[in-house]
Amino acid sequence: MKRIIYTLLCGLCLALNGAQAQVANPALPHLDKRNGTTQLIVDGKPFLMLAGELHNSSTGSAHYMAPIWQRMAAKNLNTVLAVVSWELIEPVEGQFDFTQVDNIVNGARTAGLKVGILWFGSWKNGVSTYVPAWVKQDTRRFPLACFSDGQKMNTLSTLGTETMKADARAFSALMAHLRETDTDHTVILVQVENEMGALDSASTFAGKPNRSMRDYSPLANRTFEGQVPEALTGYLAKHRKALHPAIRQAWETNGSKRQGTWEEVFGKGQPSSGTDEWLTEFPYLTEEIFMAWHYATYVGYIAAQGKQEYPLPMYVNAWLKQSGGREPGRYPSGGPLPHVFDIWRAAAPGIDFFSPDIYAIDIFDETCSSYTTGGNPLFIPETKADAAGAARAFYAFGRYGAIGYAPFGIDGKGLIASSDEEDKSYDKAYGCLKHLIPYIQQHAGTPRLTGLLIDGDRRTDSIEMGEYAISIAPFSAERAMAVAGIVVEDDPNRPKDGTAGLLVIEMGKGDFLLAGFGDMMIAIEKGSHCKADNIGLLSVDEIIFTPEGEMLSHRLNGDETALGGVVIGKDEAKVFRVKMYGY
Repeated sequence: MKRIIYTLLCGLCLALNGAQAQVANPALPHLDKRNGTTQLIVDGKPFLMLAGELHNSSTGSAHYMAPIWQRMAAKNLNTVLAVVSWELIEPVEGQFDFTQVDNIVNGARTAGLKVGILWFGSWKNGVSTYVPAWVKQDTRRFPLACFSDGQKMNTLSTLGTETMKADARAFSALMAHLRETDTDHTVILVQVENEMGALDSASTFAGKPNRSMRDYSPLANRTFEGQVPEALTGYLAKHRKALHPAIRQAWETNGSKRQGTWEEVFGKGQPSSGTDEWLTEFPYLTEEIFMAWHYATYVGYIAAQGKQEYPLPMYVNAWLKQSGGREPGRYPSGGPLPHVFDIWRAAAPGIDFFSPDIYAIDIFDETCSSYTTGGNPLFIPETKADAAGAARAFYAFGRYGAIGYAPFGIDGKGLIASSDEEDKSYDKAYGCLKHLIPYIQQHAGTPRLTGLLIDGDRRTDSIEMGEYAISIAPFSAERAMAVAGIVVEDDPNRPKDGTAGLLVIEMGKGDFLLAGFGDMMIAIEKGSHCKADNIGLLSVDEIIFTPEGEMLSHRLNGDETALGGVVIGKDEAKVFRVKMYGY
């Protein structure tokens, strides 16, 4: 207990020191509130990350990465997310080798790219495979977590004080090295660990009972039966009205205690129950709160130590709860999911924001919405590297004000979730978006910026802006020809279930900048506040950018605008300036 409280207080003090250092040097990349929304500031200006995450092992050698850097720049990325692993920078305890780091920074700098460092230290995807050999081989000094049946996980325990300190020393050395060598701020932010949490993937895939709602090692069991830290219960009391409903209900149902064991304060952990709504949605919540507190304490300490050396923005990413695994342990228990944000905020003030890895598209909106609560800026560091993923980028930047977006495996040739090297969707989407960044940033945090999406079962989407209603729907040859009085059948080979995303900026009254990717018709009609008897297209210009960034306008009319708007074809990224009038 004393160790936990001491660690938390140290982490808090270090985080505050790091924040003060950051304020003292505004030239460093940092987060700032503008127009009521959080933006990433790089070299004194807002920076929108058109990013891509490399495969886990791509940065394992300089010769492997050599041909990849320019290829990433040619895909119109401005940021690459790249792994730096503990095992490579500290192969011998206390002896640091930053060759991998220097190769990443120099390669990105030469290609004109920024870098988000992914620190693969104690955990990656819930396990501990990126730690040095000297950590792996000394489980007495660096203890492992255990499943509920007593078997050891291949996962370091969050209660390993020596492990936490060793990870923090390596991370601090990394940040100190960046401070000394990365003088032009090629590295702009850092992810601390990766998709951490107790996980029983082997049992999940085998359809066996869940064994990893929490760490069940002897030390963890004693801690679970001990007192909840007053730092946590005090935080809950101070922020009672703003707590996530599940956390608040669990705490209040058990008497809003300021002292007690974990089960006394939050209740006895139970599986899903059809008689209790919050328990059905959040089974084994006490175990998950326990794990969230200890992961956050551990990671918050590491981040705070690193910020004391070099206070770049730092975030943690989450493997999300999905329909196929609703219990903690089926997804990493204790990771930064929305229902335990309060626990993370209490324990890890050195972490600037939480980020979701979104592969389950049926929860895309739900996830984006939940990760923008409480002022948390949305950064999606992992998502699908396909055409649908490229379309959703427009929607994420428009509807949710994302500060960055990154498909996973952008370099291709990986075993899992890799991009198709023949697929140019992101090349086109980012090639379009990079020219719109000034407009997006100008209107960020205002109702003049939004996005629309058709995806899965959602076959239309619409929104009112000013006096007009803007809508999108899949392109239909039948509807298009019907405008000219010609009846035709749709092409049976044209996909009907594609994804299309549109970014919308209201430049002025009846003046819209529309940019999107995917097969869609865009229509503008009278809104509920429109006072004109009729409306029409005053002018429609397709905006084309030259390789040098020059903006060219191409006037459209007649057949190209007969549907009351414009059309973006399959696998196309386009920008239009549309002005309306009433008569």
